[in-house]
Amino acid sequence: MFAGHVGAALALGRAERRLNVGVLITAALLLDVALWLFVLMGWESVSIPADFVRTHQPEFVFPYSHGLSAGVLWSALAGAAGLLAYAQLSRAKWRAAALIGAAVFSHWLLDALVHRAELPLAGAASPTIGFGLWNAMPIALAIEAAIVVGGLCLFMRGSSLSRTRSVALAVMSLLLLAFTIVGMTIAPPPPSAIAMAASSLVTLVLVCALACWLGRLPRGRI
Repeated sequence: MFAGHVGAALALGRAERRLNVGVLITAALLLDVALWLFVLMGWESVSIPADFVRTHQPEFVFPYSHGLSAGVLWSALAGAAGLLAYAQLSRAKWRAAALIGAAVFSHWLLDALVHRAELPLAGAASPTIGFGLWNAMPIALAIEAAIVVGGLCLFMRGSSLSRTRSVALAVMSLLLLAFTIVGMTIAPPPPSAIAMAASSLVTLVLVCALACWLGRLPRGRI
């Protein structure tokens, strides 16, 4: 899941208009940024199974980025960073921190829905969870599309962004949805796990940077 994480972040952005929604999108994608970075560092791994053309599902060993306990820790750390970054919001800084932490943890919840049982509860040797909705790919993609469209509708209603930035954010989200659908249906297998990790990490960094730029609020709205 890729675009669905962005949709969840957009929905959370409705709750606090003084937050740059790009920060929430970055938070919602944080676990995948950690995953691909850890794969490149050799701390976690991804493999391309023989049935990839049929399933479009890599196999992961990712306790440090996608374990339940790791997800809780990443969420807490992101929330603490948000508390510091939005200290100027006074009491609302706690809401900002909670939303950033919730955006991070929403990633784990959505991944648990679609992945096979490969998300560990704690360390690498702990029991794993995953409801495997990707085994019914049309349903999984329909749900992901609904999350993106729903998140856009919630965020755009009453958005503080200019019309140009709002439209650009919507276009970016819908392009990510199209990219996700292609990637989970007709895309060929990646040439290697390392190539997959490197290209995915670059894509994520670019998306987060673009989202933060588009989500910048007008002066006086923070």
